Amino acid sequence: MADERAGFEFKLLGPLEVTSGGRAISLGGQKQRALLALLLLRPNEVVPRDRLIDGLWGDSPPGSAANALQVAVHGLRKALGSERIETQGTAYRIRVQPGEVDVQHFERLVEEARRATSTRAAEGLREALALWRGPALADLDHTPSIETERSRLDERRLTVLEERIEADLALGRHGEVAGELDAFVMEHPYRERLRHLLMLALYRSGRQAEALNAYQDARRALVGELARP
Repeated sequence: MADERAGFEFKLLGPLEVTSGGRAISLGGQKQRALLALLLLRPNEVVPRDRLIDGLWGDSPPGSAANALQVAVHGLRKALGSERIETQGTAYRIRVQPGEVDVQHFERLVEEARRATSTRAAEGLREALALWRGPALADLDHTPSIETERSRLDERRLTVLEERIEADLALGRHGEVAGELDAFVMEHPYRERLRHLLMLALYRSGRQAEALNAYQDARRALVGELARP
């Protein structure tokens, strides 16, 4: 059982992971891990039992879902300390401190970077993106509501990545980001903003012919996407 006074690092930006004092905390089985993720996505908020059951089992929960949820809560209390997860009637809340959840840390760094000068903005956005260890909640593929949350977080990551590239372009780092953008466009071929940034980086690097080719590639890709049934 964890020391209830201990600080934790709750990591959702990649496989779900919890550490305390540099030591990984065992979180139990898939349903228990998924429950923790659902609570951490709404830190310090009261989450109704029915919403948690829907999140864990979708439209066809077993008759024993309420009992199974209680068992999972008990397991998390053993792992994290009994005071970490509170019961509020038939709802639950996980108590976290500022900076303990990587999603919150990520958002704080992004907001600070947006208020900074161009140089500090690029550095701050890069620092925020460095918190990611892969797709959000990458090890919880079989939980109905997690896929929606993962998509939302991964979209947020891409938006911040684009902001970081724009900040680097504002600093004249055209050649540096052009190579990065090639790889990002291959990974996300229908993302118009990335293609626009690639064309801009190539053009500003004096590679006008490549910028024109990138424009033509973008046009073909987007026309092809529109033509799909």
